[in-house]
Amino acid sequence: MAETPEEKIKRISQEIYSEVGGTENVEKLIHCMTRVRMTIKDDSKVDMEGLKKIDGVMGVVDDETLQVIVGPGTVNKVADEMVKEVGVKLGEPFPSAKMDTTGMTDKEIVEAKAAEVKAAQKAKQKQTPIKRVLKSISNIFIPLIPAFVGAGLIGGVAAVMSNLIVAGDISKSYTDFVTILKFIQNGVFSYLAIYVGINAATEFGATAGLGGVIGAVTLLPGMDINAPLHNIFNGQAMSAGQGGIIGVIFAVWVLSLIEKQLHKWVPDAIDIIVTPAISLLLIGVFTIFIVMPVAGVISSSLVGAINWILNIGGAFSGFALGALFLPMVMFGLHQILTPIHIEMINKTGSTPLLPILAMAGAGQVGAAVALWIKCRKNKQLTNMIKGALPVGILGIGEPLIYGVTLPLGRPFITACIGGGIGGAVVGGLGHVGAIAIGPSGLALIPLITSGRVMAYILGILAGYAGGFVATYFFGIPKDAMVGEEDAAEVQDDNASVIDSNLKTATITTPVAGTRVAIDAVNDPMMAQEVMGKTVAVIPNMDSKIYSPVNGKVTMIAETKHAIGFINEIGEEVLVHIGIDTVKLNGKFFNIDVKVGDLVKQGDILGSVDWQGIIDSKLDPTTMTIVTNSIEYEISKVELGDKVEANSVLMDNKVQ
Repeated sequence: MAETPEEKIKRISQEIYSEVGGTENVEKLIHCMTRVRMTIKDDSKVDMEGLKKIDGVMGVVDDETLQVIVGPGTVNKVADEMVKEVGVKLGEPFPSAKMDTTGMTDKEIVEAKAAEVKAAQKAKQKQTPIKRVLKSISNIFIPLIPAFVGAGLIGGVAAVMSNLIVAGDISKSYTDFVTILKFIQNGVFSYLAIYVGINAATEFGATAGLGGVIGAVTLLPGMDINAPLHNIFNGQAMSAGQGGIIGVIFAVWVLSLIEKQLHKWVPDAIDIIVTPAISLLLIGVFTIFIVMPVAGVISSSLVGAINWILNIGGAFSGFALGALFLPMVMFGLHQILTPIHIEMINKTGSTPLLPILAMAGAGQVGAAVALWIKCRKNKQLTNMIKGALPVGILGIGEPLIYGVTLPLGRPFITACIGGGIGGAVVGGLGHVGAIAIGPSGLALIPLITSGRVMAYILGILAGYAGGFVATYFFGIPKDAMVGEEDAAEVQDDNASVIDSNLKTATITTPVAGTRVAIDAVNDPMMAQEVMGKTVAVIPNMDSKIYSPVNGKVTMIAETKHAIGFINEIGEEVLVHIGIDTVKLNGKFFNIDVKVGDLVKQGDILGSVDWQGIIDSKLDPTTMTIVTNSIEYEISKVELGDKVEANSVLMDNKVQ
């Protein structure tokens, strides 16, 4: 029996908690348009792969917060269910859970405490000033996005109807209805400073009502336009809303500092009376005479500079913005654009940035279609694309970014190029603006300024085409095109190397040098032989690397520090050259063989500049590992400290 929508929401919520270490491992939880965002206490308890496998989860992002992508429409239901289960509201701290030490050994208690300290230290390292600012901006505006979208769409309908009335295409009797629509639209944008003040106060730890009052102060309510206040810097009359939301956010941040100090200084008996009054008086005056004039100059300059860049740069500026937006999303830097969009809407009636940045999603769509066609044998990939493509077309790009293009590498880059091409078209045509923020893709069309819808659509089509062409010809990884049949062929090809008549084989050293005890290797995973039976050798200055087996090369790392083989009895052997040498990105390595080559023991595979590795302050110790050693009886040959090239390290026989 198919699960009901309510059952699905409960299941997703419970499975997310299960994979993140339970409710006790979550500090707080919020959500945006597509993601459940959780602040995690101990990252080591999170099973990332388990999260990704949950039916209904489109992707996972491990950033400052753990972000589980469940898609629009579902995310608010899942988030509400999750906070309901622990009895808190969105954004509120989860009830603290003490570590249960019952039945734990001393060692386990110490390890648990160490994990807790490590997680806390990791959280501190992530909290850079820039990330804190961006996170705060995000938290202030995310709750308002549904209001922006709804009011923006209503405003778009009102604008269309107004044009039809003027053109005589519909009756003037609709004028009152249009007026009502505009009232609803203005209910958001006319009093936006108040909403931002309330949210900013909540974010900065001030009293929400006081933040709302400071936001209202910037509207200068009750000021006589015939006798206005004057700017103390230039003597000009001040205007309502001067400084915009940038000024409101800054003023409320200062309010939070003052209020917190007053709570410490003012006696409890009069705190509820004195602290709010003094806070509002000080910050109100500060906002009117300092913040509003300064923020007004900054806001006007910022809006003017962006318009100038778009007008002068045209297609070039559009390409740069469209191509760079996805990397900004990856690093969370896109949040800084939200107040800029809103300030431009407040001052000019629309934001020309959003239609250009929306082209990044169009590039993702084009890249996904190219992958679908070229990688049609890869059923797992194409199924993911099928699920992510519809919402991608509507402007929700996270499933495509984190589930498809970014994990594959090159398609992400070619998708960015497609976004740049779409941005160039929109920037080149010019004067394309959005009257509200929130959606992108096709969903943004109703919010595009009157008369420029076709220019936006042409940009989307260009983004689709650019992402498709760039990905189809330059962005398809070869391994992404491998389907189940191809994988079977590779497996059969490997099987052809195996001689079923052979029952034993030897593995020889790939380098000459000094053999060391495996537990002395400076790599915990290698030292514990987690990957399989392992022998370690510190190489001498002989630069040559030799084949340890008779068989076939099955893998060469892109950084050339590791080579994999399958030998004549089916053992899978890995030669790992140095410790942490992946950081060198192939420098000092010269590998002459390629995947698929047949090799014999002692064949020269290439060379390594050992001195270069040592000078880079890395350990040259080379490990030879039988990664499927559980299937074989393997004995390490007893040798002296010194081993020559091609000395036998291990004898093996089939079980």
